[in-house]
Amino acid sequence: MRNEKNLINSVFSESGDISIKNNIIRNRNIGKNKVREFTKFLGPAFVVSVAYIDPGNFATNISGGSKFNYTLIWVILWSNIMAVFLQTMSAKIGIATGHNLPYMCSKVFPKALNWIFWIVAEIAAMATDLAEFLGGTLGMYLLFHIPMIYAGLLTGVITFIICCMEKYGQKVIEIIISALVAIISVAYIIEIFLAKPDWIQVGIHTIIPSLPNGEAVLIAVGMLGATVMPHVIYLHSELVQNRCTDSSDAGKLKHLKMEKIDIAIAMNIAFIVNAAMVVVSAAVFYKNGIIVDSIQQAHKSLQPLIGPLSSGIFGVALLAAGLSSSAVGTLAGQTIMKGFVNLSIPVNLRRLITMIPALIIISFGLNPMYALVLSQVVLSFILPFPIIQMLIISKREDLMGALVNKRVIRLMGIFIASVIIILNTILIYFTFTGLA
Repeated sequence: MRNEKNLINSVFSESGDISIKNNIIRNRNIGKNKVREFTKFLGPAFVVSVAYIDPGNFATNISGGSKFNYTLIWVILWSNIMAVFLQTMSAKIGIATGHNLPYMCSKVFPKALNWIFWIVAEIAAMATDLAEFLGGTLGMYLLFHIPMIYAGLLTGVITFIICCMEKYGQKVIEIIISALVAIISVAYIIEIFLAKPDWIQVGIHTIIPSLPNGEAVLIAVGMLGATVMPHVIYLHSELVQNRCTDSSDAGKLKHLKMEKIDIAIAMNIAFIVNAAMVVVSAAVFYKNGIIVDSIQQAHKSLQPLIGPLSSGIFGVALLAAGLSSSAVGTLAGQTIMKGFVNLSIPVNLRRLITMIPALIIISFGLNPMYALVLSQVVLSFILPFPIIQMLIISKREDLMGALVNKRVIRLMGIFIASVIIILNTILIYFTFTGLA
């Protein structure tokens, strides 16, 4: 920095144009300050984005790609658009009210209804942790050949350690999670390069929707549940609190603007990784006539088809996804338990309660792939709850102030909730008629 100033001084001392020199230095400092201010707001959406590339996504996306080729990539695109909208609304509530969504529900809705909301949200958090713990456990099992039960316990311990880093500040958690997201992203960039997909087909099926049969509906709803996840809708409204330093309308509007940029970057990274999972699965498994029924099969099949590097990278990505998303799921569980009904339970016990169902599933040795897909379908059924809660709260000017939702935003939210409910209804029909 000193050398740059000396260079500028030497250049302009000859011309004597001190005002130009000062303008250059001032503009440079303004630019650096803007970058510094922008990076201060980055983080919450990257933590949230982990839920969109967790092991549940591995299961549904690999299953969809191996069974239906590229035909379900459009589901990833539209799910991501919904995710951006919903995460923005969640962040807006947190910024406008200074409280998280579960807490605001406790203030707006009757106590009896909040107990129902809490039970449903806890089911969502546990279904999430089920997928995430299984992913981390499978990652350790595939990479290091640790028996599943011990790998599950080790995943729990590492998750617990990551969550405990919160005592050093939220920024520390954000850095850890962002680093794990970077590992997943790089892993799938390499996988795409190795798989050599048909990019024309990828483009066509990203734009043109299709559902080949009833089973495709099940997978599509699972993809939706894996991509637009209820627990991080609750969590995002909590994570933005750390940046709520200016309570004026202008300060809140600026904060929301910065958070929208944070969301746009993080969610688009999540979209690319999600789409890559489907594309790689279609290009490798569907192309070779392999229907993948388990994560272990996917890992084992990659090596003879496109080489040992691919199977190793897959294991690394799965482990990073499992560990990061387990930590995020546990943090979400804390927010949910405290917010709706104000349960005064020690934080470490709250974390443990959220983890227990996943550890039970692992100990019983159930098929992880089936459990992962089923958990994502459960999440899709629960998703309308936080959406409806947000729509009701965010339309109230007495709570939201300058950030109250306009009519067009309310209509978009109603449309998204309706689409999800219709998809779930179709899924129920296919399931009970035996078509799924």
